[in-house]
Amino acid sequence: MKTKVLIVDDAHAVLTQKLDQAGITYDYKPEFTRADAEKYISDYTGLIIRSKFQVDQHFIDLANNLQFIARCGAGMDNIDEAYAQSKGIELISANEGNCDAVGEHMIGMLLSLMNHLNRANQEIKTGLWRREANRGFELQGRTVAIIGYGHNGQAMAKKLSGFGVKVIAYDKYKTGFSDQFAKEVSMEEVVKHADVLSFHIPLTKETKGLINEEYLYHFRKPIFFLLGARGGIVQIPAVLKAMDEGKIIGAAFDVLPVENFPALKEQSWFSDLTSRDNVILSPHVAGWTFESYYKLSDVVADKIISFLNK
Repeated sequence: MKTKVLIVDDAHAVLTQKLDQAGITYDYKPEFTRADAEKYISDYTGLIIRSKFQVDQHFIDLANNLQFIARCGAGMDNIDEAYAQSKGIELISANEGNCDAVGEHMIGMLLSLMNHLNRANQEIKTGLWRREANRGFELQGRTVAIIGYGHNGQAMAKKLSGFGVKVIAYDKYKTGFSDQFAKEVSMEEVVKHADVLSFHIPLTKETKGLINEEYLYHFRKPIFFLLGARGGIVQIPAVLKAMDEGKIIGAAFDVLPVENFPALKEQSWFSDLTSRDNVILSPHVAGWTFESYYKLSDVVADKIISFLNK
């Protein structure tokens, strides 16, 4: 069957430009619902998505001619990876495309936490001028622990290199990855030395709910907690308890286990989380900059062309 690609999500024009240049036939249908895609997917050998819907076993069974699924984003957690691979479908992601954006965003959240910038900003706007109450912490001299040393973890470490910090990294699935920006360590060393804990791991069956009371219990020093990976890896009540116990000084979340409203507001932990002035939240935008919008599509296009030219 001749290569024919269905694009069901919004993408930067560089994607279709590169597909045109490579002579690859495609249909650009960002308005498609899952029902639309199910109806027509058997006509295509390739699928390009972002986050519109789950590509589960049922959907994959309908895609009997599919050779690859590409995602203009980091991670493949909205795809049943194991089942797709069992069907011989190539999975393509663009983790390189937004790792710099994530690194910058999470460092920005960390600096804001450490210096009470959000709180101080709001106080001044309401007529409060509290210098002592908003005295901050310096990042220099601290140990930043990165969990997961893929593209995002590496970008974070590189961007921290000018802050005078010691960066240590743990990755369950990699060894021998120490570089000029981070030192590979065991999890035992992470819990002993970390002042800042930043997560850069995917959501899988193994990592779902990973950050629980037991996980946080072992940390020896009070930490700043950063989550810009996937919300499903954390149990929010465990983080709140650790904050109450003084184990977590401040927490920044770009992602949450439940996202968007009204569902988010209905969570039992939501009001507690949002009432704390040592918590900073953003709406899953760490990897979503004007620049990454281009780079994600650019990376995906190049990987698709490379795959088809094998």
